[in-house]
Amino acid sequence: MQRVESFLKEAQTYYLATAEGDQPRVRPFGTALIFEGKLYIQTGKVKDVSKQLHANPKAEICAFKDGQWLRVSGKLIEDDRIEARQAMLDAYPMLQNMYKADDGNTEVFYFEDATATFSSFTAPPEVIKF
Repeated sequence: MQRVESFLKEAQTYYLATAEGDQPRVRPFGTALIFEGKLYIQTGKVKDVSKQLHANPKAEICAFKDGQWLRVSGKLIEDDRIEARQAMLDAYPMLQNMYKADDGNTEVFYFEDATATFSSFTAPPEVIKF
């Protein structure tokens, strides 16, 4: 899981795919944090992505760097604890001008039943489950 977090942070931007009914939705994200042994991402409750994840928690992220790409698929489960939200904001201080742990909008999700696959054109895929 540490390797997944490091890759996402080094790539800086990854793309999160959700579903809205039968329509896929993809958007750029940039937060990744291991907190209490789980991989977390962050968003705002007012965003469509939040509504989509609550309706269907199945999601996938994809990032690319240095000729290698990473896909992580699984369920994104909300952690409504202030400690989890604050840990994310502490890890990403630039978000603190838009979000507060107790603002009623900040939301963090962790991956459950995740499969991470590192791929490239020059090596066989490597799979990590967490």
